Amino acid sequence: MDVTVSEDHRMLVEAVRDYARGELIERDQQWDRTETSCCTHLDHFYEMGLMGLRVPEEDGGLECPMVPYAHIIRELAYASPSVSVTVSVHSMVAEAIKQFAHERSRRRMLNQLATPGNLSAFAISEANAGSDPAAARVRAEQVERGWKLYGEKMWVTNGITGRWFAVLARSGDGGASKDLSMLLMDAQQDGVERRPIEGKMGIRASETAQMSLDGAFVPEDHLLGDPGDGLKIALSALDGGRLGIAAQAIGIGQACLDIMSAYAKQREQFGQPIANFQAIQWMIADSATELSAGQLLTDRAAWLKSQDQPFTKEASMAKLYASEAANRIAYRAVQIHGGYGYVNEFRVEQLYRDARITTIYEGTSEIQRHVIARDVLSGS
Repeated sequence: MDVTVSEDHRMLVEAVRDYARGELIERDQQWDRTETSCCTHLDHFYEMGLMGLRVPEEDGGLECPMVPYAHIIRELAYASPSVSVTVSVHSMVAEAIKQFAHERSRRRMLNQLATPGNLSAFAISEANAGSDPAAARVRAEQVERGWKLYGEKMWVTNGITGRWFAVLARSGDGGASKDLSMLLMDAQQDGVERRPIEGKMGIRASETAQMSLDGAFVPEDHLLGDPGDGLKIALSALDGGRLGIAAQAIGIGQACLDIMSAYAKQREQFGQPIANFQAIQWMIADSATELSAGQLLTDRAAWLKSQDQPFTKEASMAKLYASEAANRIAYRAVQIHGGYGYVNEFRVEQLYRDARITTIYEGTSEIQRHVIARDVLSGS
């Protein structure tokens, strides 16, 4: 396994790091306090090509390989976890289109995603279909030249500003997973109502929406794959999406480690910096070790995906470990800050809240353990 990043991609990662740390940290803190969406502040990301990271070059994107892509998501998350998941979910849709869209419409769809005004979203979850996407009940009724969608979707990231929604819907009459299809819907039409879900614990600048569909039309060439391929496409997209969340978790964890290390060196108690105390050193050592392990797991899964090798188990391992490590590291960061870590004047308070979602979306930790155990017990 060679996870070496080329010089060109290393420069891109560094450019993202410089921009994110210089421009996004304070803005992200302000967005968090006011629950303001970051999705209306993406112009510079389009200019940098970050909204076309996984779009082929011939379609106007950067065609960034998976390993440096994960490093870019990590750098965005260090400064703004909300921006990182916005870009990650948008990239998930590009992946699904690239892999499953029909030839006659693939290039047109991908080219749109790389241009402003075409933010995308995945609409899989429903009120009673979260960890079990096969339980989706949104209906896709076939009509002349396409489909019409009816029903409700929940927890849609990028769901207010987004234009293109990959919607998992039931296109057959039965209740089996073979009756599910994936359709790319233009949300800028009658029949689509979107409502923000507010009051979130963290990633408050990331849009989360509930969506009602009442006859929204999807042209027949916007069907991804074939009728009945919906669950397969959803699970494939989630495999790649889990790499994005693993990278997001590493970025959050690294920000926490840097902040608590700097604080420990300048905060004095009992006549000396608290960094001199073994209890503090062990928290920092454990955090640094866990971040390195999470990065290696994520790089391995990203490399396997880039080689078109099976990576489902490895993506789940990376997401499980990195997300739970980020929560442990954020806890330590608050603990080292003491009472100061409990108020939003200090950034670790927000990072502690932001980290929590990484063990939930794109499949909970419990789902990741199920995926890993199923693979191990199958003997593969």
